Amino acid sequence: MRALLAERGGERYELHARYLNHQLPRMLHTIGFDKVYERAEGAHFWDADGADHLDMLAGFGVMGLGRHHPVVRKALHDVLDAGLADLTRFDCQPLPGLLAERLLAHSPHLDRVFFGNSGTEAVETALKFARHATGRPRVVYCSHAFHGLTAGSLSVNGEKGFRDGFAPLLPDTEIALGDLDALERELRRGDVAAFVVEPIQGKGVHAAPPGFLRAAQELLHRHGALLIVDEVQTGLGRTGDFYAYQHEEGVEPDLVCVAKALSGGYVPVGATLGKDWIFKKVYSSMDRVLVHSASFGSNAQAMAAGLAVLSVMESEDTVAHVRRIGDLLAGRLRELVPRYELLKEIRGRGLMIGIEFGRPSSLGLRSRWTMLQAARKGLFAQMVVVPLLQRHRILTQVSGDHLEVIKLIPPLIIDEADVDRFVTAFTAVMDDAHGGGGLMWDFGKTLVKQAVAQR
Repeated sequence: MRALLAERGGERYELHARYLNHQLPRMLHTIGFDKVYERAEGAHFWDADGADHLDMLAGFGVMGLGRHHPVVRKALHDVLDAGLADLTRFDCQPLPGLLAERLLAHSPHLDRVFFGNSGTEAVETALKFARHATGRPRVVYCSHAFHGLTAGSLSVNGEKGFRDGFAPLLPDTEIALGDLDALERELRRGDVAAFVVEPIQGKGVHAAPPGFLRAAQELLHRHGALLIVDEVQTGLGRTGDFYAYQHEEGVEPDLVCVAKALSGGYVPVGATLGKDWIFKKVYSSMDRVLVHSASFGSNAQAMAAGLAVLSVMESEDTVAHVRRIGDLLAGRLRELVPRYELLKEIRGRGLMIGIEFGRPSSLGLRSRWTMLQAARKGLFAQMVVVPLLQRHRILTQVSGDHLEVIKLIPPLIIDEADVDRFVTAFTAVMDDAHGGGGLMWDFGKTLVKQAVAQR
């Protein structure tokens, strides 16, 4: 494998353009993200020139413990060396049960686990289980939600751009995050199986209003429907608690979806946790033993990675670390808001932080802002992302299409030095943006031309 990479690794962008999604390398070339990264460790990776880059994206949350954590690596080496009789399909291996036991120890009021291969599959499982358990077809979801891109989870995706061209989807209804009246109206119709919600939406980094999850839960149960909480990105310590819903007292979801960080950054894995009665209704007899399954679900490598991740989180008290470092990062960024006209708000919890930009008051900046907005909303945020990478070697990304928001979801292991590096770089970029000229606004003009050309 090393010989193959040495021989053909330089063709990476050409190979992708020829055989995979041809728009990805095109986009990366356009914004100057077409780097060649050679190795990685923790919250950092190094390019072909040996330059160090700080990762504030964590593979969209997959790299919760950073890249190549030694405990996870050791667990995978051990399980491979053990030569287990894995995936025979007609036995019960110990690792799935051990991981389920350990995961449920952090999940009060939940009893059983189904292991699949991804976050979208965890959501698909929850949707199927809720519909079967209630005997109802319809699922309610929130505007701007993201629960995955397979057909079922796409049905509860609140972003039109992802849904266009893939209809018909499952019966569904969209409400605004926090709108209890709208939820109750839908529940009165009597055909709602469940309400699926992210405690903090990945798109825009908007948290559910205080008290909303508990009130929604009470409404749902009163009308015989279930609460599905999607913790694919927010779970496993990301927000300063093991699950984001645990920030609100009294919330006891019927089904919870996790994935991403549970993988340790190595082996794809997803998990749907639920109450005992739901699982027993789905798997109601021996005839239905395989009514829902996954060919690679519960494989030994994924289970070993998950066990290692939980072991590290417990031994290193990752949740407390996230709470402390997240407060430090958010606090230092909030101190900058009064200083910069273009900086509107810092929000989020733990190490899931949204940086929102807004219309400035001064005439010179306002005219440039208006130029960008007229071409395509979201261009200013992209203008910030690009110099953070190209000048300061820090990887970030916007939190969704047409949004002036950057989402920070770094590895949960970043430290004070990483926080200082990011804030220093971000301050320099903001200084440049408010200077009224320079390379940043020149790049903005390039983005405008590209946005107009795509229309």
